Amino acid sequence: MMIKTSRFGQLDVDAERLIVFDDGILGFPDQHEYALIQTGEGSGFYWLQSVARADLAFVVCDPRMFVSDYQVPVKAEDLQCIDLDDAEAAQIFVIVNKVDDLLTGNFQGPLVINVKNRRARQLVLSDKRYSTRHPLMRVGSAATMEKSA
Repeated sequence: MMIKTSRFGQLDVDAERLIVFDDGILGFPDQHEYALIQTGEGSGFYWLQSVARADLAFVVCDPRMFVSDYQVPVKAEDLQCIDLDDAEAAQIFVIVNKVDDLLTGNFQGPLVINVKNRRARQLVLSDKRYSTRHPLMRVGSAATMEKSA
């Protein structure tokens, strides 16, 4: 499938890389289809590119790259919405932001993806252990930030 992007021009994306958010992503409820685009060989970061809007894309990553014990308390109804029986079978991503020279992750708004059918849902957690701007790493640094105690 060919999609237009503002960052990479026109891309041919394998249908297996398409993810559907029935409810959209916070702030973008009308955008449902996204393509997961790898940023580079061996990189843990991806672009989540809107299929319909060339100018809408998010950098995402697996939060466990930075916080190994990160747990998402997924409710049964959230699993049912994406036809998933077991939360352990889900792929979890967080949206990454750049604040000055620091990359942060929205650990309170994880993206839960059923890898079998590529349906997804963004959750809104009330767990105060994490924030919407959890420090991940300094730009240009291979070292990760320590989790705040």
